[in-house]
Amino acid sequence: MNNEKAQLIEEVLQLEQKVYRLIRPIMPKEWLSVDLTMPQLKVLLFLFTDGPVRMGVLASALGVGMTTMTGIVDRLIRQKLVVRHSDDEDRRVVVCQLSVKGRDLITRLWQLRQIQMRNLLRKMELEKLRFVETGLKAILESAKPM
Repeated sequence: MNNEKAQLIEEVLQLEQKVYRLIRPIMPKEWLSVDLTMPQLKVLLFLFTDGPVRMGVLASALGVGMTTMTGIVDRLIRQKLVVRHSDDEDRRVVVCQLSVKGRDLITRLWQLRQIQMRNLLRKMELEKLRFVETGLKAILESAKPM
């Protein structure tokens, strides 16, 4: 990688951090008032985007062991945000999925975030909005598996 590209990458990362710091104070209060740990929130978001999955997949995705993942999921079950059941094809396999309450919570948080972003994007001039679209499409393209 050449020096110009490396410098530009660092500048983009710094800008991303500035954007986060700027929009954090206007983040919907509901996001900040959710009584979940970061690992618990990650599990809920993973289940929201990927659907029901095996415990092992969750543990691998979060980079934790099965014992740790079991503890996280147990707490989410006690809060009635996740349900756990055996796989129909292999009863030894445990599958986790969002409960109705868990799906409602994440859907509500997701919608609040969409409203916030929509309001920010509406403030942009059309030309700048097109640049944002082009940049996000470029990120999506480079994130695709080879």
